[in-house]
Amino acid sequence: MTNKSSKALPDFQPASLDIWDKKYRLKDREGNAVDETIEDTYSRVAKALSAIEPTDQELWYEKFKWALANGAIPAGRIMSNAGAEQYKPATSTINCTVSGPVEDSMNGILSMVHEAGLTLHGGSGIGYEFSTLRPSGALVGGVGAFTSGPLSFMDIYDKMCFTVSSAGGRRGAQMATFDVSHPDIEAFIKAKREDGRLRQFNLSALITKDFVEAVKADKDWKLVFPLHPKEAEDVDLHNPDQIVWKVWPIKDASYTVDESGRVACKVYRTVRAKYLWDLIMESTYDFAEPGFILIDAVNEMNNNWFCENIRTTNPCGEQPLPYYGACLLGSVNLTKFVTNPFTHEASFAWGQFEEVVRIFTRMLDNVVEINGLPLDKQQEEIKRKRRHGMGYLGLGSTMALLGITYGSPESVEFTEEVTKRLTVLNYEEGINLAKEKGPAPIMGEYFPEHYAHGKELWMKSKFMQQIWEERPDLQDRAKEFGCRFTHATSIAPTGTISLSLANNASNGIEPSFAHQYSRNVIKEGKKTKEQIQVFSYEALVWRNLFGDEPFPPYFVDSSTIDPKQHVDIQAASQKWIDSSISKTINVPTDFPFDAFKDIYMYAYDMGLKGCTTFRYNPDTFSGVLVKDEDLANTVYLFKTEDGRVFRANGNEDIKYDGEVHKAANLFDAIKENYYGRF
Repeated sequence: MTNKSSKALPDFQPASLDIWDKKYRLKDREGNAVDETIEDTYSRVAKALSAIEPTDQELWYEKFKWALANGAIPAGRIMSNAGAEQYKPATSTINCTVSGPVEDSMNGILSMVHEAGLTLHGGSGIGYEFSTLRPSGALVGGVGAFTSGPLSFMDIYDKMCFTVSSAGGRRGAQMATFDVSHPDIEAFIKAKREDGRLRQFNLSALITKDFVEAVKADKDWKLVFPLHPKEAEDVDLHNPDQIVWKVWPIKDASYTVDESGRVACKVYRTVRAKYLWDLIMESTYDFAEPGFILIDAVNEMNNNWFCENIRTTNPCGEQPLPYYGACLLGSVNLTKFVTNPFTHEASFAWGQFEEVVRIFTRMLDNVVEINGLPLDKQQEEIKRKRRHGMGYLGLGSTMALLGITYGSPESVEFTEEVTKRLTVLNYEEGINLAKEKGPAPIMGEYFPEHYAHGKELWMKSKFMQQIWEERPDLQDRAKEFGCRFTHATSIAPTGTISLSLANNASNGIEPSFAHQYSRNVIKEGKKTKEQIQVFSYEALVWRNLFGDEPFPPYFVDSSTIDPKQHVDIQAASQKWIDSSISKTINVPTDFPFDAFKDIYMYAYDMGLKGCTTFRYNPDTFSGVLVKDEDLANTVYLFKTEDGRVFRANGNEDIKYDGEVHKAANLFDAIKENYYGRF
């Protein structure tokens, strides 16, 4: 049969070119294009990263440019900012950062606001843990008052992020995590039920094994916070109903500690674990938040277990990071390696995939040298450990091109194989780079509490044991040379790079959201988000080859796949991902709540590091992606200044204030208080 691969390649759809033009195309200060074509963007990035090489820069320039044209897609900050110093000298090439500790004092809180503002201004997203702050109503000894609690201070960060992102023309991104044992956990869970509140944040609860097991056993759960020194005389430190001793993420000389360093925490309240679980599930069901980070699994599988206690992640959750941690990202477009799509001869070009991954590993390592992070502590952290997070995009689209149904046993097998090869190749190249350029500095540090060097401790991590079992030869070489980086893989959501540079191949590890749908994007100068129509990559290829013939049955989308199949795919990948995975399990609006709860327990039992779901709820609509039928079936009520009320379906055009808006977007902008503020 004739190879249809070249014929199948579709032109970039207008939405894809528009996103490239707005986000990744380099322009001068007057707005004139410096990058004339997407190939010029690739050349700029390849030139900037090959300039890091001590020798053979022209050779590496050609190799990097080839890899970019054949499926290597660095994350958005790299694509937009690498080689752009002449026009954007104060921007970073790093997508992911985590704040320093938000200490429980006004100085600690406000100093982190300042640092976060600098980080967001440079173009990086940032994550924080806010359960380090004492609960609402707790004593503030220095001023003889009572605190308003963590949520009130989160509002400050939220407004700062909106202000900085509006001035910079890009939407700021933040993650807030919160321990499930904090006395204000209920307020955190409910925070986004208030219109317009904390909209610059993604929210995730830090869930522990103890909590989940308490839910399963229907036990009580204690809500606690470190004992204030002025309260110490009023409690019995040996009474478990009053005091719980636990490891605390921040060292504070005023805390009461035992011989093992655990902190005395006052028990504020005791609730049923199931009550708290149901509250989290109800909020997630109706509002898509908070997310679910299984923090014990994160730390148990951390390659840097010996020197890090991770408490939060980057804004989308794929990078659990220590204080001041940062990570640069990149994704391999899997659709680039499919030959003869939609035929019996369809196959995946493993050899070409592996060559792209090898070159891409070197490219991403070079980004460390041009990171552009604004804080000295961020610079120290990224250069000490040299983390990167290579993943892939287009998994769902690739499965469709190969005739595989997403969620089937065959798809789970393919997911594990492609992820395993990605990670093993990264570490093989990391060891090669360590021999050539030297290992990450942490490999040579001595840790007296463990009586060993960083390299030995890193090699003993639970995750790396899998690599050594798969490739014993790499273990021998790592003993000699170490590795250029401590972490190599994660799977990001890849929303805009998928839509633009991959012509709307499916995001990250996901199936396609739908094969024709609307995407809401921020357009500078427009008072609401703009709705654009897009098509999945596999739909474009199919139409190129077969015209209007109906899609085959393996053309599934995110909401037609059983939720547990989503988890199975994520688990197959997580086994070989050393950081984490950003994945959203889309469920239908009418999906039963009891079945919805089971998704999270299944994710826990499957050993995932986190879980996120999305259920379209017209009462709380503010999504980026939405199916046309959902908009058409949702009615919005608008009230005019003279008191009249009129109805409009979500997909209807409304002329208001001199512009035409989709009804859903206008309603959302007014309700969420961002109308006219882009």
